[in-house]
Amino acid sequence: MSERPAFELRESVSGGAVTIEVIGEVDMATAPELGAKLESVGDETRLVVVDLREVAFLDSSGLNTLAHSQRELEGRGIGFRIVSPADHVVRRIFEITHLTESLHVVDSVDDALA
Repeated sequence: MSERPAFELRESVSGGAVTIEVIGEVDMATAPELGAKLESVGDETRLVVVDLREVAFLDSSGLNTLAHSQRELEGRGIGFRIVSPADHVVRRIFEITHLTESLHVVDSVDDALA
């Protein structure tokens, strides 16, 4: 049995924007940790950017966590963007599920912060 890639969340704050860089795989085992991190964002935040450039795998539980978090954050008046470049394997998941627009998936962190 092969060893799981490391899963890590890195948070940075710039102005009113919180960027959460996700590293590894987002699946049944790790999606709850991502969801908890997203739920913990303070009300003073104006924008949350979830950077998936270092994510090698995203399953339906990860996708569900992102969709739920987006609804919850936007309900609190906090913007939500996902960074997943067009040439990245994870981007295809958003395209197949027709969630690219509704989850505000963009190509770069700069695009997300613009």
